[in-house]
Amino acid sequence: MMEGTKDPVEAGGSASASPPVDPGPTGRAERAARRKAFAGRYALLPLRLFLGVTFVYAGLDKLADSHYLAGRNDPLSFYAQTVAAKAGSPIGWALEPALHAPTFFGLLIAFGELAVGLGTLFGLLGRVAALGGTLLSLTLFLTISWNVSPYYLGNDLPYLMAWTALLLAGTPYLSVDGYLARRAERDRQRGLTESAVLRRTVLDGGIAAVALGGGGLLAGSLTATFVRRKPKPAAAAGSTAPAQGAAKVSVAVADVPVGGSATVKDPSSGDAVYVVQPTAGQYCGLSSVCTHAGCTVDPPKNGQLSCPCHGSRFDASTGAVLNGPAVKPLPKYTVTKDGDRLDLGAVQS
Repeated sequence: MMEGTKDPVEAGGSASASPPVDPGPTGRAERAARRKAFAGRYALLPLRLFLGVTFVYAGLDKLADSHYLAGRNDPLSFYAQTVAAKAGSPIGWALEPALHAPTFFGLLIAFGELAVGLGTLFGLLGRVAALGGTLLSLTLFLTISWNVSPYYLGNDLPYLMAWTALLLAGTPYLSVDGYLARRAERDRQRGLTESAVLRRTVLDGGIAAVALGGGGLLAGSLTATFVRRKPKPAAAAGSTAPAQGAAKVSVAVADVPVGGSATVKDPSSGDAVYVVQPTAGQYCGLSSVCTHAGCTVDPPKNGQLSCPCHGSRFDASTGAVLNGPAVKPLPKYTVTKDGDRLDLGAVQS
């Protein structure tokens, strides 16, 4: 070694042992900016995953439901639900074609939901998928959820707003769309003509769409063929008393005012039952489970029971449907008066 110079090891260890340099305010600001940019880039990813999974599930669930395409004689079918929604919808006139071809439109909606969900999850034609989701949610809002009051209790309007956000933003990250866009930019930098770049992008995007669409059709067909649930047997009218050994359920007469109700539980199912007194001295029990989608209806008010999910309304004295989309009345229980107590009896219907 030359005189006057020192080996780094002799000078006090390797260069890596030197104390870290404080990046200062500028370095910290740059890192914070990068974190914010990263968060902004993927801010809609949780929403995209939720909508994609939900619509895939909704499509497959319809195809697996034996009631869905059962026709006009099944109160839980697509046809019956459309008839119930038509009367109170501002676009009821537009539902007429669906009543003439319920199987076609039922399958169109189910496979449409499946296509929208898959396109959103994989980020393939993301804005087209979001447009499909927007139109589906708008249709459901104007039919099924139109009569929900107040409006914020309906679940289709939030879906409509969520799809609008994806329609504006698209799916540029972690997606097939993003990959094709980045590859097209690299092709331009390599000197490919715009027509060649466009042709390659359209061809590969079409191949991806056919593959994904074929997978969706196969999944839907297999679900409809092998996973379809058998219909549950309907409860017979005038059923017998609760199962032997079940605890007796009763409520004080004073707790059930005229026009009001008290809540008890069906000992056989565990579901809540409203014991009501629609007119003085007349008592009955009404199930709290909406016959449309299984939501819990609100207690009686102004002679009606309202479902907060999709706006169905039922008569508080009989359980009859006053407003769809429900088409079946609420199950009705006998109630007998025993002194100052009201005893819950069997299901009448």
